[in-house]
Amino acid sequence: MTARAGGRPGRRAVEVPPPTRQTPSLTLRDLLLTRRADVLRPIRDVLIAALVLAAPAALAAQQASLTGYAAAAAARQRAAEADAVLRPSAERARQHARALSAEPHVAGTAAQARTRDYVVNEMKRMGLETEVRAYEVWLPHAASVRVWRLAPDSLELALAEPPVPGDSTTLLPQYPTVNGQSAAGDARGEVAYVNYGLIEDYRQLDSLGVSVRGKVVLARYGRSFRGIKAREAEKRGAVALLMYSDPADDGYMQGDVYPEGPMRPPTGVQRGSVYNGQGDPSTPGYPSRPGARRVPADSMGVPRIPVVPLSYANAAELLRGVRGAAIPRGWQGGLPFRYHVGPGPVRARVQVVNDAQPYKQIWNTFGTVRGSEYPDEIVMVGAHRDGWGAGAADNVSGTVSVLEAARAIAEQVKAGRRPRRTIVFATWDAEEWGLVGSSEYVEDDSLRLLRGAVAYLNQDVAAQGSRFGGGGSPSLRATLRDVARAVRHPSGKESVYAAWRREAGVADTAEPAMGDPGGGSDFAGFYNHLGIPHSDWGFGGPSGIYHSAYDTHRWMARFGDPDFAYHATAARIGAAMLLRLANADVVPYDYVEFARTMRRYLPAVDSALTRAAVGGSSAPIAQALDRMQQAAGDFAAARDAALAAPLPKERGRRVNEALRQVERALTRPQGLRTRPWYRNVIYAADENNGYANIVFPTVGEATRTGDAALVGREIADLVARFDAATAALRRAAQAARDGTAARR
Repeated sequence: MTARAGGRPGRRAVEVPPPTRQTPSLTLRDLLLTRRADVLRPIRDVLIAALVLAAPAALAAQQASLTGYAAAAAARQRAAEADAVLRPSAERARQHARALSAEPHVAGTAAQARTRDYVVNEMKRMGLETEVRAYEVWLPHAASVRVWRLAPDSLELALAEPPVPGDSTTLLPQYPTVNGQSAAGDARGEVAYVNYGLIEDYRQLDSLGVSVRGKVVLARYGRSFRGIKAREAEKRGAVALLMYSDPADDGYMQGDVYPEGPMRPPTGVQRGSVYNGQGDPSTPGYPSRPGARRVPADSMGVPRIPVVPLSYANAAELLRGVRGAAIPRGWQGGLPFRYHVGPGPVRARVQVVNDAQPYKQIWNTFGTVRGSEYPDEIVMVGAHRDGWGAGAADNVSGTVSVLEAARAIAEQVKAGRRPRRTIVFATWDAEEWGLVGSSEYVEDDSLRLLRGAVAYLNQDVAAQGSRFGGGGSPSLRATLRDVARAVRHPSGKESVYAAWRREAGVADTAEPAMGDPGGGSDFAGFYNHLGIPHSDWGFGGPSGIYHSAYDTHRWMARFGDPDFAYHATAARIGAAMLLRLANADVVPYDYVEFARTMRRYLPAVDSALTRAAVGGSSAPIAQALDRMQQAAGDFAAARDAALAAPLPKERGRRVNEALRQVERALTRPQGLRTRPWYRNVIYAADENNGYANIVFPTVGEATRTGDAALVGREIADLVARFDAATAALRRAAQAARDGTAARR
C-alpha cells in the first residue's frame, strides 16, 4: 500500500481481544473461532459456509427486488451470490497466504517473478484466460545504505531489522532500509528535528529562527505522505532526510510490540516510496511500452537527496543528543527523553548507493472470465502483488482475496453460469513504488477502459484484523452496503453490515462513514485518472508492522487473522460485488446518494472561500447538484419502471452506456492545474499533504491561490462538469423510457 489519501495503512481500530486459546469443551462458536488445531479448520469452514448461506436466503425472502434487476432476474441473482459466497475457503486462503508471503518480494526481483508465476498458475488451474503484461520501468534499487552519527561521538547505525525468534521469514535477506526512489548520495550535516515534517512544522521552525539548510533532517512518519516530507525537506535545503516511526504512533505506546503483540518493535522500519507522482517517472502520463520516449532522470520529479527510514531505536541514537531550540507544543514523541529541535550538536552522515541498472521489468497479471452478453463491458477487481518484505498484510491479503473471489466465480462458470459482463481479476506490480503497474496498465488500455469499464474494485490490505471498513465512489456505496448485509461476519453472530454498524456506533437511518477515493492505491488510475467508479473494503486492526520485515505470515497467524477467516470473508464480499455489477440489467449506480454526498461538502467550500477572502460562494454548485439529484431520481424511477418486465438487451445496453458517462463527465482532459494526471474534479489527494483528501480539488486549489478570478472560473467549470453528468443521467432515463410507453 502506497498509502496516500484513501489508503488505509493499518486501518487503526479499537483493539479487539483475541479468542480464548484454551477451551474446556468445543461449542459451535469454538469451532468457528478456535486457533487450536488444524484438523478443526475444514469443519469450521463448513459451518461458516452454512451461516453465510442462511443470511442471503433469508434476505432474499424479505427482498423480492434488487436495484438494477428485473424481478425474475433478482431472484436468480441473489441465488447466484448466495452460492458464490459459499465458495471462498479460509483454509485455501491460509495456503495462498503462506505461499505468497514465503519470502520478501520487492518489485523488480526474482522473488516477485515467483509471485507472478504462482498467481498465473492458480488462475490457469481455475480455468481462467490468463495474461501477463510486462513493462520496463525506472526502479533503481539500493545497493548500499549506511548512516553514521559523526558527533559528538562516532557510531555507525545497524540499519537492518534483526530476526525475531520463532519467525523464520525474518531470517531471510531483506531489501535495504531505504525509501523507494531515494536519490543516491553521500550527505553530512547537523541533525535537525522537524516533528512530522509538515509544511506547518517548517513554518513553526521559521518562527523560531531555525533553518534546515545544509542539515540532515529527522522527521516522524505520519500525518502526511512520506513523499511530501521529502519534497519539503529538499525545498528547504536539507541535504538528507531521515524518517522514523515514533513509538507514540505505532509502537509500544499503542500496545505490546512484536513478537509479544502486533505493534512495531524498537528495531522495526517503515520503508516506502517517496515519489509524489504515479506510474513510471520516466514516462509521465503515457505507458512504458518498448521504444517509449524516456525523460532524463533530472526531469522525473523524484527526490534529489538521500531519504532513509530508521527504526525508533536508531532514531533515538541521533535524537537523544540534539539540543538547540525547545520543541513547540505537540512535538514530543514517545521516546524516553525530552526532544529538542537543534540543529546539532549531533552530526550525521547518510550514504545511499543505487544499483547500476535503474530500469527493471515488472509484471501485471490478469485472469479473465468473458461475459456471455456484454463481453466488452468490464468489471475488474485488483490487488497489488509486490511488497517491501514478505508483505503478509500488505498486500498478500489483498491478492488472496482476489484469488479466492476468482475461484468462486470460476467454479460457477464451470457449472454453466457465466456472468453477463466480462470480469477481470488483476494483480499489479510495483504499487509500492508509486502505483506503477496499475498506472502503466491504465495508460496503456485507456481507450478500452473509457469505453467499457463498469467499475474497478480494489483490495489493498484486505485483512489484518476484524474491524470492517469500506470506501470508494459514492455511486457504489449502496451496493457495498447491500452486499455486506448478505455476508456473515466471521464471528458467526451477525452480518458484516451489522457488525460494521455496531462498531461504527451509528443509529437509526445513519450509515457507517466510508472513505473518499483521493488516491494512494491502485484505484487511482481508474478513478482519479479516468473517472471509472470504484469500491474497496477490508478488515483492519491494531498493527505496527506496516512496510517492515515483520509483516510476515507468522505475524498474520498470531495477530492479524489467525484463522484466515477475514481473508475469506473479504473474498466473499468481492465475489458478490463482482456478480452484482456483472449481471445487472442496469448497473446499480446510486446517483441520488452521489449528489447528496456532494452537497455535504458545500459548507466547507464556503468556509474556505470566506477565509481566503476571494468572494463567491458554493451556490452555483448547489444549484447544479439540485439538477443532478432531480435527474438521478427521475432516472431511478424510469429504470424501475423499465425493469417491471424483462429489459430488452439492446435497450439495456443503451441505458448502461449512458450511465458509464456520468462519472467520466466529472473528469477533465487537462487534469488539475497542479497535477495534470489527476483528471477527476471530485476527489484528489491534497497536494500539500498526500494523505488527506481534497474535495472539489480544482476549486480548492484555486481558493488557496487567493486569485478570485481563477476561483470563479473553476467554480463555473465544476458546475459545467456536474451539468454534463446530469445530461448523461437524462440520456440514461430517456433510454430506459424508450419502449416503456409502448408496453403501456
